[in-house]
Amino acid sequence: MAAISERVELAKLCSSRDWSKAIRVLDSLLNQSSSIQDICNRAFCYSQLELHKHVVKDCDRALQLDPALLQAYILKGRAFSALGRKEDAVLVWEQGYEHALRQSADLQQLLELKELLSIAERDKSGHENHATEAVSATLVSESTPHVNGISSETCTDQSNLSDQSQLHSESTISSEVHSKSNDNICNGEVDKARGKKKLDSQMNGNHDSFSESPITSEVQSKSNENRCNGIGGKARGKKKFDSQMNENHDIEGKLSNDSEACNDLSDRCNKLPMICSKSSDLAETPPTPPQVNVDFRLSRGIAEVNEGKYPHAISIFDQILKEDPNYPEALIGRGTAYAFQRELTAAIADFTKAMETNPSAAEAWKRRGQARAALGEFTEAIEDLSKALEFEPNSADILHERGIANFKFKDFYTAVEDLSACVKLDKDNTSAYTYLGLALSSIGEYKRAEEVHLKAIQLDRNFLEAWVQLTQFYQDMANPTQAFECLQQALQIDGRFAKAYHLRGLLLHGMGEHSKAIKELSTGLSIESANIECLYLRASCYHAIGEYKPAVRDYDAVLDLELDSMEKFVLQCLAFYQKEIALYTASKLNSEFVWFDIDGDIDSLFKEYWCKRLHPKNVCEKVYRQPPLRESLKKSKLKKLDFSVTKQSTALLQAADCIGKKMQYDCPGFLPNRRQHRMAGLAAIEVAQKVSKAWRSFQAEWKYSNKSTSKNGKRPRRRERINLPSQNRGGAGCSTSTSSDSTSYGITQSKSTGRFMMSWHDVYSVAVKWRQISEPCDPVVWINKLSEEFNAGFGSHTPIILGQAKVVRYFPNFERTFDVAKTIMKERKYVHNKLDGLIDLSGKLQDVMHAKSCADLYRAVGEDFWLATWCNSTAFEGKYLEGTRITLVKLAEQRYDFAIRTPCTPSRWDEFDAEMAMAWEDICNAYCGENYGSTDFNVLEKVRDAILRMTYYWYNFMPLSRGSAAVGFVVMLGLLLAANMEFTGTIPQGLQVDWEAILNVDPNNFVDSIKSWLYPFLKVTSSLKDYPDVGSTLQTTGSVVAALSTSND
Repeated sequence: MAAISERVELAKLCSSRDWSKAIRVLDSLLNQSSSIQDICNRAFCYSQLELHKHVVKDCDRALQLDPALLQAYILKGRAFSALGRKEDAVLVWEQGYEHALRQSADLQQLLELKELLSIAERDKSGHENHATEAVSATLVSESTPHVNGISSETCTDQSNLSDQSQLHSESTISSEVHSKSNDNICNGEVDKARGKKKLDSQMNGNHDSFSESPITSEVQSKSNENRCNGIGGKARGKKKFDSQMNENHDIEGKLSNDSEACNDLSDRCNKLPMICSKSSDLAETPPTPPQVNVDFRLSRGIAEVNEGKYPHAISIFDQILKEDPNYPEALIGRGTAYAFQRELTAAIADFTKAMETNPSAAEAWKRRGQARAALGEFTEAIEDLSKALEFEPNSADILHERGIANFKFKDFYTAVEDLSACVKLDKDNTSAYTYLGLALSSIGEYKRAEEVHLKAIQLDRNFLEAWVQLTQFYQDMANPTQAFECLQQALQIDGRFAKAYHLRGLLLHGMGEHSKAIKELSTGLSIESANIECLYLRASCYHAIGEYKPAVRDYDAVLDLELDSMEKFVLQCLAFYQKEIALYTASKLNSEFVWFDIDGDIDSLFKEYWCKRLHPKNVCEKVYRQPPLRESLKKSKLKKLDFSVTKQSTALLQAADCIGKKMQYDCPGFLPNRRQHRMAGLAAIEVAQKVSKAWRSFQAEWKYSNKSTSKNGKRPRRRERINLPSQNRGGAGCSTSTSSDSTSYGITQSKSTGRFMMSWHDVYSVAVKWRQISEPCDPVVWINKLSEEFNAGFGSHTPIILGQAKVVRYFPNFERTFDVAKTIMKERKYVHNKLDGLIDLSGKLQDVMHAKSCADLYRAVGEDFWLATWCNSTAFEGKYLEGTRITLVKLAEQRYDFAIRTPCTPSRWDEFDAEMAMAWEDICNAYCGENYGSTDFNVLEKVRDAILRMTYYWYNFMPLSRGSAAVGFVVMLGLLLAANMEFTGTIPQGLQVDWEAILNVDPNNFVDSIKSWLYPFLKVTSSLKDYPDVGSTLQTTGSVVAALSTSND
């Protein structure tokens, strides 16, 4: 009986032309029973309200149930025609006509299809310009009802009731809301050219596309059909917005078996379109019903939103809501206008009230989800979008929105599911493909990620964001050639695309081409002057190449910018620290490079805050600031004359470039970096030269004394440093250091003989100093030179899996690390909790050993935990050193931080210090004495093995805040060169030397694994004596900076 009463009400509403309320009744009927005719009835009602996208959706749904339903073909074709998609309309009508010829069930509809095709053909030939409007359809008959004296058909096809251009992007509003968001993650812009506001909803700054509903979307499509997620875009050069604020009526509901309770009346309503076309009763109602005026105002309000006239739109919706405070369509319309104005709280309130009035209003759930996502309330947003999907389970739009929300919530696996489902339903959704590529990259499915990024470009080669994301994908894969090609394509599309210049600058910076990066970043900043990422990166490039005046200027500009996100705040903090380091380095330009001593001169509190990226408030209060640039530096950049291009210096740089390239990892995430290669080569040569000098001194003494060994575990003879006074003149480290704790390397002297000597720390300090100055934005410092954090065990943190993301550089080591963790757990039968207490694994080991994932392992243990690898001591028999900690922390459901951490406590430092000292002594003893100066490869075997053992302990020690991997390999190359051996090969693809050390408990196992590929490419050579002395050729800090910055091009 309820169904019968609803059909009675439906007949009355249609008679009074109250299409909005008629749709609500049809929603209710369709929730009870999925009647094909009711779907068509609703499509017809949508057509009367000019909600053409909804007409298409309902017709598609009807045709899925009955592919021969001619009425659906007619309505769908007319909707496409109204949307300006004439070719699609003809295609649909042709399909319907073929079905009609085969069945001839309804001759009138067959004739109408034929007439529609004939008119379309004439229109195509230019004989008629408005053929579609002239069609007398069976669904809107000769007696078409009038609205304010104008036929509704005319309103539909000419002026959209509100005398606005056709409005058809199903959810443009939500896209524009996102583009106006203050965090501007998407780099959306407002283009006011030609006096019109054009909202860019794309990350790439493209001004030509609008998304169906992405308040949350960073990526929008600009496909040829102006579609992104079933989206309408700009038609005939004007911004289009689907006036379907009644979208909440487009509810598919839960399908059930047909159970219509029909009588004559219900049958009559069940064929509503036929009634509308044939019944003269409806046409004989001359007065304009009140609801028509409401629908008219509603359309006007939506049109105003579409034109960007949000305050006026809100006033129209306010009038409607004054008469009916619970009118859901007006609430959704006003909420959308609020959202455009970034009044998201007010928008959410309106959407919520609309849902209270009509809980099945899918559009309200969807839009509130979008608004919540824009506020960063991703959990609530996903809940709302999931609710919307209950009403529209096959909505590509909502799947797209939820996929984006899940991606931003870092639930990448769910994002992949949603976005994959979306592109199955909407195969042309370039935005969905782009986000799908991002999500797939995050979970390590790189091949699929590349394929879907390329698919987005295949669909629309002018879609800038697809080129941007493919660029970043290739950068992550360490494929700069492909990355540059993508950026070139983007700039051919839009030569003023600021993000492309930023990314090109970022890529060049990552490859060590800082001067070239500055040019690209400057071009980007000429387009977007307040881009903090560009400003900070350009400042760091100026800093690196010694142009301190523009570097300080850019750092100051970063500090002066207004902030709207935490990411930008971090850049401001870094700009503060980097400016101080730039001023410190500038003060050392004319001094010998030996006086460049960040570890000795810079205050420990400053270094600690710099490493941790903390707010500099405490630093400003407790640490002296660097003085401003001297006048001489203010007036000119670093002169090229600081680096004299001589035959000697050229030979040195050529040798350094050749040697330094050997440090390159052939792994995803590691771009080839010309500047770092030169740094590595120069550092390796200087290490070799200084070590060779120390060995000559040692050899001279050996001839007159017995060899000293460390087989019995005794420490090497006591050595005393000649302490050099710090030359710092104030600043970040201003003068808390004294002459006794200077870290100037390389000068040690025996009290008894006065001979030149070096400690292991001196050897590595040579490379550390080069690493510090080669990329000054990396906080590379000795951990024992930090503040109290050293006593608390400050150390490095290298994530392998972070949340659900597989870290591109380090995930290849996951399986080995995971297996090592399980092996240690089996052997020790315990792990440590986050408070360092013990967790007994008795009774849990079977689950531990069967674990295949982080979730499995966490479930077996039951809480956050860590365990430590160990290193067998060579210096002290039977002793074990704490190696690296493997940690597993649960961040959220199905999200874990699986990482290696290397804490450096004072006690651990002392243990490794002793081990490193003994390892260094072993190298000296192996080379000096009878083997000194040998060029016999076999004789040098013990030397090679000893060098690899010390490298093993260095990697497990990890005594630097960052850069330990590079420094370790550079010193290894330098020591081999000092012993007359040069590595001429390359590191094998996929192998990371530091991880080989970390995941081996015994140094001999590490030696065996490395020598298999290292030793075959070691060439015995005495070339070291032919290289110019690094210290003499590059005496000053300024000349070092210039040498690193000089290009061979």
